[in-house]
Amino acid sequence: MKTMDWNHLRAFHETASAGSLSAAARRLRLTQPTLSRQIQALEAELGVPLFERVGRRLTLTETGSDLLDHIRVMNDAADAVALAASGRVEEVGGRVLISATDTYCAYILPPIVARIRAEAPNVSVALVAANELSNLHRREADIAIRHVRPDQPGLVGRHVRDTEARFYASRDWTGRNAPPRTVADLATAALIGFGDTERFSAHLRAIGIPMRAEDFRLMADSSVAVWEMVKSGIGVAAMLREIAQRTPDLIKLLPDMPPIPVPVWLVTHRELQSSPRIRLVHDILAEELARL
Repeated sequence: MKTMDWNHLRAFHETASAGSLSAAARRLRLTQPTLSRQIQALEAELGVPLFERVGRRLTLTETGSDLLDHIRVMNDAADAVALAASGRVEEVGGRVLISATDTYCAYILPPIVARIRAEAPNVSVALVAANELSNLHRREADIAIRHVRPDQPGLVGRHVRDTEARFYASRDWTGRNAPPRTVADLATAALIGFGDTERFSAHLRAIGIPMRAEDFRLMADSSVAVWEMVKSGIGVAAMLREIAQRTPDLIKLLPDMPPIPVPVWLVTHRELQSSPRIRLVHDILAEELARL
C-alpha cells in the first residue's frame, strides 16, 4: 500500500477548511504556489480531482468531501499529539502565542509583554490579534484572552476579572454635536459599529439598550479602526473601560446608563498546563489583567 504524504493531506485539509488557498497558506505559513503544488500532488497520487476550480473559488468534489471526513480525524489526532508533546517541554523557553482582540493587543498587552520578556528572556511571545475566537485545539494560540467562558472539551478557563464597556466620543465630537441625553438618543449619535452589527445590536437590546443594526452609520471589522475613528471625532462607539481610560480627550456618554458587562477569561488547552513556559506566561497575564 502506498504511503500518503502527510504534508499533502494537511494542505488539502487546511484549504478545504479555510475555503481558499490564500487563507490556508497563511495558516500553514506557506506560499500559495507551494500549497497549490502540494494539493496537485495529492490529486495526482489519488488519481482523482479533489477541488473544482471556478475562477478563484475552490469547491470540494464529492470525492474531496468524502476524503475530508477521514482527514479531519487524522488532523485532530495529530493536533492532540502536538499539544501533549508541547505541554511536556520542561525548558522555560520557546514560543508562546497569545490571542486577544486587536484593541487588547494594541493598547493593553504591550507593557505586559515587556514584563514577560524581562522575566523570561528565552520565551518568544507572538501576539495573535484576532477578533474571532482562536482555535486552541489547532494551536492557533497557546493562551487566549476571551470575553466569554470556554465551553469546548479540553479547554481550561480562568476568570481573571470583570470589566465593562460604555459609549464614548471625543471632546472634539461633543463640541460639535449635542451629546445624547437618553439611551434612545444613541440611535442618532453617529454610531460606529464593530463586526456583526446585527449580533451586537441584538446583544444591546437584550441588556436594555434599544438599538438596531441600521442605527450604525459606520462599521469596521477592526476594533482598533473603530477606536481610531472615535479619537478622530468621527462618531460614537462602545469601548472597554480600561482602554478608554488610557485615551486622552475622550468623554464618557450617558454616565448614568448601566454599563455593558464584559468578563475577562484566560483560556488554554489542558494539555499545555504542565508546560513551564505556558504556566509562566499565563500567571503573568492573570496577575497583570487582574490589576487593570
